[in-house]
Amino acid sequence: MKALVFYGAGEKAWEDKPTPILDKSTDAIVHIKHTTICGTDLHIMRGSVPTAHKGVTLGHEGVGIVEELGNNVTNFKIGDKVLISCITSCGKCLNCRKGFYGHCSDGGWILGNTINGCQAERVRIPHADGSLYHVPDHADEQGFVMLSDILSTGLEVGVLDGKVRPGCSVAIVGAGPVGLAALITAQFYAPAQLITIDVDPNRLEISRSLGATHAVNNQDNTAVEQVMNLTEGQGVDVVIEAIGTPAGWDLSEAMVAAGGNLAVLGVHGKSVTLHLEHMWKRNFTMTAGLVHTTTIPMLMKTIISGRLQPRKLISHYMKMSEIIEGYNIFANAAKHCALKVLMTNDL
Repeated sequence: MKALVFYGAGEKAWEDKPTPILDKSTDAIVHIKHTTICGTDLHIMRGSVPTAHKGVTLGHEGVGIVEELGNNVTNFKIGDKVLISCITSCGKCLNCRKGFYGHCSDGGWILGNTINGCQAERVRIPHADGSLYHVPDHADEQGFVMLSDILSTGLEVGVLDGKVRPGCSVAIVGAGPVGLAALITAQFYAPAQLITIDVDPNRLEISRSLGATHAVNNQDNTAVEQVMNLTEGQGVDVVIEAIGTPAGWDLSEAMVAAGGNLAVLGVHGKSVTLHLEHMWKRNFTMTAGLVHTTTIPMLMKTIISGRLQPRKLISHYMKMSEIIEGYNIFANAAKHCALKVLMTNDL
């Protein structure tokens, strides 16, 4: 089969690779129909995720068809259309029993990281019963791919951990796909202000169309000043950092209000400086971590009802064989006006 293989920082290839086989009785083999590229994949390509080893197939998002099942998989049958969660969950370990599926002792974020992932014609899914979801026949299966990671991550790690609530002010630092996913899902909780911050005019304009009350362009490094003007000098109640860079952290730290919450969505590959000499007296709360994907069932219902429209996050549709070009487009998002790049396999 063909797969997108990582060979170290900046090196990848679309090439032949052995078709995956069942390794344990709880595994499934899924024939990928649709997959996409995540910002985390770009972090891997930059060498910022040391757990991703050379030779691994990238990707942790997708919708496909079940082709093979281990004897102990009970929730699915061959031929089922399924959503693949970015998080693998055994459902039995201590962390899974606490709902911390991202820290499963035999799973967590392993797809496209420590084991072969979804940017391929086929993928092996460990603990299939806890790591796959049925996709209804009438559902928009391409839009459903956004549920694998970014929508649940934006909601759980950004909105819920950040404690967005009615009437509060929210600033989202970074209007890329996961930042926009946080923007969309934050509206479940009716904040009074939803401020997006970026340097890409196209992404800022899209954020307005998706519900941002204000879009702040930081090309001149005045984002903090602009946000303070919008909040009468108080800062915002909830800052969602969705870039994963020291600059993104510095902006976030500087604009959180006293008693506010700072939720880190970004994948950080470099150290940042927490200025405790200023922040110790702010009574702020910071959260960061992996998504657990516990909200996927709820988000699926919201999409099926038409209240949530994830296709708005997709900017490019390509064949899986064009994935190298897809990476070039996604890595140069401003040049190509790119959000999510969706790749489809011919089945």
